[in-house]
Amino acid sequence: MGIGILGIVLSLILLMFFAYRGVSVIILAPLLACLAAVLSGDFPAIVAYTEVFMKGVGGFVIKYFPIFLTGAIFGKLMGVSGASKTISHFFVDKLGKERAILAVVMATALLVYGGVSLFVVVFAIYPIGASLYREAGIPKRLLPATIAFGAFTFAMTALPGTPQYINTMPIQYFNTNIYAAPVLGIVGSLVMGTLGIAWLNGRAKKLMASGEGYGDHVENFVSDDDNLPGFGLSIMPIFTIFALNYYFTNFYFKSYGERYSGAMEKLGSSGINGIWPVIISLGAAIIVCMILFRPYIKDMKKEMADGALGSLLPIMNTGSEVGYGAVIKSLAAFLIIKDGILSIPGTPLIKVAASTTALAGMVGSSSGGTAIALGALGDTFMKLAAATGVNPEAMHRIAIMAAGGLDTFPHCGAVITLLAVCGLTHKESYKDIAVCTMVIPLIATTVCIVLAAMGMN
Repeated sequence: MGIGILGIVLSLILLMFFAYRGVSVIILAPLLACLAAVLSGDFPAIVAYTEVFMKGVGGFVIKYFPIFLTGAIFGKLMGVSGASKTISHFFVDKLGKERAILAVVMATALLVYGGVSLFVVVFAIYPIGASLYREAGIPKRLLPATIAFGAFTFAMTALPGTPQYINTMPIQYFNTNIYAAPVLGIVGSLVMGTLGIAWLNGRAKKLMASGEGYGDHVENFVSDDDNLPGFGLSIMPIFTIFALNYYFTNFYFKSYGERYSGAMEKLGSSGINGIWPVIISLGAAIIVCMILFRPYIKDMKKEMADGALGSLLPIMNTGSEVGYGAVIKSLAAFLIIKDGILSIPGTPLIKVAASTTALAGMVGSSSGGTAIALGALGDTFMKLAAATGVNPEAMHRIAIMAAGGLDTFPHCGAVITLLAVCGLTHKESYKDIAVCTMVIPLIATTVCIVLAAMGMN
């Protein structure tokens, strides 16, 4: 059993090390899952790969591909039409250069909360943020942390109703929806927002007082603002997502649930699928984009095809992490690790937070960590919640808020992409990224755990 635990730990260390070095998770995950299986002696590598790993990948793709597909196409159309840039300009113009940091955070958060993928948001926000920071004299090395704070924290995990796919992942385990624990989500968002803006403004003032300005940076973008849709048009697809998400989640599928439940039972599935509202809302938003942005997109078919292709790499990355988790979960040695997690003192909320944030840190992905933790322990957490009277909605919100903590270690793919787009290094910008996307979200998660223990949901 000792060698089995060693195999699991070694495979996780190697996963972190090589992911940081830029090796694809699609390659790493199956190899290291097989390594763990071989060292455990439970079953041969080929069995681990074909019978456990690939089934885990397949199950995840079956459940979540529609969200990845529609989200990627929607994000692509918002980006190439210029709608994302228009929304960003709106906040910059309204708030002014003296509130440049707040403007960048708000614009980024609105796009993320509106359903635009994190990677699309990074590319859309960077040119506006860089121009604004240069004009305001704010050190450019703070820009990655500002974008990361708006994209990777409260808008992704805390705000109730966010259509980002991580917010759909606990649904199947806790029988919740994307609006789970709205009060906790709002409180968590306020804590993150207040602390994050305070940190970034404080850092900017300190650096500027010491004489540091924007810096001598050669920008690698070209700004074309001559043919952008107006703000009213640009916001319509996002409004569509908000409105339809709310309607289908809180009214339609509740009122007509029996009709769909019967059909699902005939197909051997269990009840209403909690991610249906997100799929429908994103699909409708794509249609709205196609209608409203036709004059702004030269080749609609090509851009949609590119968006569809763009969904494949993210889902296979996360799916590979799920497959890795499926193999680890199947090993006898994992029972000891599972018992260790479950023996952590405190409520199930503390246990689920510890497991998701630790695994997210190991794999460098909030969604990957959530997938592994809930895939391995989701049913157990639900039973613990029922036994202790913990609200499953609180479990949902705490799980993903915690996953949005340690997920941005230096080997995180999103962090690496963000720094590459901004033309900066870990040495220049990572300290502020870490504070804004790890320290502050974990503080907010702790606050929400305390409030949930007091009965707030």
